[in-house]
Amino acid sequence: MKKNMGTTDKFIRFIIAAILLIAFFTESITGVLGYVALAIAAIFILTSFVSFCPLYTLFGGSTCKVKK
Repeated sequence: MKKNMGTTDKFIRFIIAAILLIAFFTESITGVLGYVALAIAAIFILTSFVSFCPLYTLFGGSTCKVKK
């Protein structure tokens, strides 16, 4: 797995995941939407830790800095 996420991207995903988790556990988001938010938060946290986003691979994107 080649890394395709930069530091800023990982930080933004982690912040969004934290907001979704807080909204879920404070019951601001409930029901099916709450579980969807929980799943998205889990995916964002996982992709932040491994620095790899499968969607970037599909669309040919990358937020990593180019190494010379």
